[in-house]
Amino acid sequence: MDYTYVAYTQDRRLVKGKLSAANEDAAAGLLGYGGYQVLSLKQVVPFLDKGMLAGRFSRVKPAEMVMFSRQLALLLESGIDIVTSLELLQNQTTNQTLKRVIVEVVSDIRGGSSLSAALSKHPRAFSQLYHRAISAGEQGGNLEEVLRQMADHIERAATTGKKVKNALRYPIIVFIVAIVVVGLLVTFVLPTFTTLYTSFGTELPLLPKLLIGLTDWFSRYGIYLVLGIVGIIGGIFAYTKTPDGQTWWHKLQLSLPVFGRINLLNQLSRCCRTMSLLFKVGVPLPEIMAVVIYGTTNKIMAEALTEVRQELIRGEGLSRPMSRRRLFLPLMVQMVGVGEETGNLDKTLATVAQAYEAEAEDKTSSAVALIQPAMTIVIGGIVAFIAIALVSAMYSIYGQFG
Repeated sequence: MDYTYVAYTQDRRLVKGKLSAANEDAAAGLLGYGGYQVLSLKQVVPFLDKGMLAGRFSRVKPAEMVMFSRQLALLLESGIDIVTSLELLQNQTTNQTLKRVIVEVVSDIRGGSSLSAALSKHPRAFSQLYHRAISAGEQGGNLEEVLRQMADHIERAATTGKKVKNALRYPIIVFIVAIVVVGLLVTFVLPTFTTLYTSFGTELPLLPKLLIGLTDWFSRYGIYLVLGIVGIIGGIFAYTKTPDGQTWWHKLQLSLPVFGRINLLNQLSRCCRTMSLLFKVGVPLPEIMAVVIYGTTNKIMAEALTEVRQELIRGEGLSRPMSRRRLFLPLMVQMVGVGEETGNLDKTLATVAQAYEAEAEDKTSSAVALIQPAMTIVIGGIVAFIAIALVSAMYSIYGQFG
């Protein structure tokens, strides 16, 4: 950062200037070491700071967090102190957001803050799960191991999300292309044929009549149909932002015929992974449940986990409260009970997470495999209807003229 200053020299001369430093305290320290008595010190804020804009709008990708965690673990294992390690990582990272965050974290640590407390001030880069795990690693003296576990956790979650996106990419592209093709046919091709057929004044079969009627209707009221659909979608979207609408939407996500099971499996596997990681590094169960509740993206699941946490604090354990709620599937309840009895809750939860991730991936692949032929049949049916209607109209006209 750049700062402008006004100061006195040792011979009482008034000087003005500009210098660069990590923060205001560092700038004041540099001036003090130089023998200056500071009167005024202000940060230079340019009208358009590209670095600040990049840091504000860019995000830290999972791959960058994985690399950061593993490299920090390696540097700490090599005997380098935490501040020097972070400064080395700051110099080599290319993400402006992460670079800015590391600068602020280093400043906080030099001011007496712990690493986990410094990371907790930057939730856009470091989640609550991340800094809670780091706090446990600091207390347990196994910070390097925790950093590697967090890297594996982030990498695994990113890989799962990428698989889902890749599986859905092809159907989405096919759907968009189909909409564009049908739109072009209805907007440009069919009106030309309709004008041609009606100019002959001949009697047309049922399919061409139906096609001409649909084309006329879309040409007159198509814009209103599109506006109506957009309005309905916008209304539903606005409703889902309200508390009641959010509850309805999240409940719907878990109760859909095929995708409801997939969403539930993803939610449970994420909960199990988080609980397994935090339990392994030594975080108490009530705190683990608080992190899991904060990290879940479904309101219904969060409410169920909150109730489980309350009963856990009352001394009922973990598996018994889960068994009273249908959201927690039997495998998870049974394995949690086994983990509580044997003291290997982290391993049993990791096993459940792995099983649910595999089932969710398999069901997602099956659902996508069903979507593709269904879309092909629907699109083929529309194109076949248009083609048959046009051909039958042409044969009808030829027959009547013949």
